[in-house]
Amino acid sequence: MFSELKPHLVELRKRLGLSVLSVFIMFAIAFTFHEPILEWVTHPLNDALSQVSEISKKAAEGMVTTHQVGGAFFVALKVSFFAALIGALPFVLYQLWLFIAPGLYANEKKMILPFVVGGTVMFVIGVLFSYYIVTPFGFQFLITFGSFLYTPLINIEDYVGFFTKIMVGFGISFELPVFAYFLALLGLVTDRTLIDFFKYAIVIIFIVAAILTPPDVLTQFLMAVPLVLLYGLSILIVRMVNPAPKEENDE
Repeated sequence: MFSELKPHLVELRKRLGLSVLSVFIMFAIAFTFHEPILEWVTHPLNDALSQVSEISKKAAEGMVTTHQVGGAFFVALKVSFFAALIGALPFVLYQLWLFIAPGLYANEKKMILPFVVGGTVMFVIGVLFSYYIVTPFGFQFLITFGSFLYTPLINIEDYVGFFTKIMVGFGISFELPVFAYFLALLGLVTDRTLIDFFKYAIVIIFIVAAILTPPDVLTQFLMAVPLVLLYGLSILIVRMVNPAPKEENDE
């Protein structure tokens, strides 16, 4: 049995190695530009803190602080790694496709470009949606709440970790239509499969939203609603690619 798996494990190790190498290369490039990247990352936070000084004139203006001797350096590493993941994503998806391609038919192997481009575009859309729609509402609510009583002193290390978690979470979540398309292409799911699973998907979506977002209902709702809509879009995509037999739909 191991002899049969060995070629696949060797191929997997090769693809993982190349993927990790691409991330390190992008990390070296991103670290060179870590200052503008960090400025982009902290922009929603600074906007929320500015609301504190406008709303509560009695409270001191909120500040972004660091509690570690090398805090600024480690933050630069974190934001550079985050940028490296996004920058290396097309190559990582390409390596993933090369790993699964030997098990596909000739016509299915031609879908490499839609897989790489579609996966990258949807991930970026998820990140941008989170950055421009979700984080402004979430951070403003969380930071300004109670600002009359307390002065927000935000630890930059915690913020960057929190920020990247939300961004990556939204990016991965927005991959749902892409993966549904290719599962349908492989004949693993039909539109009826997704429709029957819908009631369970709603529960899973809200659980995922609760885990990946700040502990407030507004932000969780802003993540859950797009995911429900993406699930509906996935059903339509699967229906075009691999519809259930007519008899099954009639039932």
